[in-house]
Amino acid sequence: MRFFVGIFTTKKLEEHVNRLKNEISDAILGKWVEPQNLHITLQFIGNVEESKRVNLLYNLEEISKTFSPFTVAYTGVGAFPNTSKPRILWIGISKGANSLKILANKITKANAKSGIEPESKPFYPHVSICRIHEITSNKIYPFMRKHKDIFFLEEDITKIALVKSSLTSVGPIYTIVEEFYLKGSDVKA
Repeated sequence: MRFFVGIFTTKKLEEHVNRLKNEISDAILGKWVEPQNLHITLQFIGNVEESKRVNLLYNLEEISKTFSPFTVAYTGVGAFPNTSKPRILWIGISKGANSLKILANKITKANAKSGIEPESKPFYPHVSICRIHEITSNKIYPFMRKHKDIFFLEEDITKIALVKSSLTSVGPIYTIVEEFYLKGSDVKA
C-alpha cells in the first residue's frame, strides 16, 4: 500500500478546475484529476510497513498539536517540468506557501527519524490538476501565459491527513487513514 501526507482542497477549487478544463481540453490529451482527489501533497511516503506506520501516525499527531491553522491562496497555473514542455498542469499557491513548506519540512524531518526516506526532489506547493499525455494544439502556450498569475481563491487549512493511495486501471483511489486537526482548528465552526 502506498501512502502520502496531504491536504484535500474544498469544492470551491473544483469549480475553477472545471473552468480551466473546459477552456483547454481541446488542446491537450490527458488525465484530469478527479475532483474529490484534488490535494496538496506534503510528503509522498510510498510503501511503508505496519511498524513504521505507527510512528508516522504519532509524528503527524505531534506536529498537528503544535502547528496553527493558516490560509492559502490558490494562484496561477503552471506545469512540470516547465511551461515549454508541460507534462503535469498544476495550480500554484502564493499566500501560505511558506507555511506549507515549513509544515512539509517538519513532517519530512520527523518521518526521516522514523526511517521513512524523504523524497529527493524539493517540496513545491501546488495542486496537480492534469497529467498531459499529448499536446494537440499550440493553444496551450497562450493559455499558460494567460493564467500564470490568476488568483482563484483563498482557503483555510485546518487539517492534514495520512492517505492511502490504491492504483487502479481508472486512476488512483484515495482513502483517508486518519485526519489531524491543526492546533485550535477543531473548535472552528
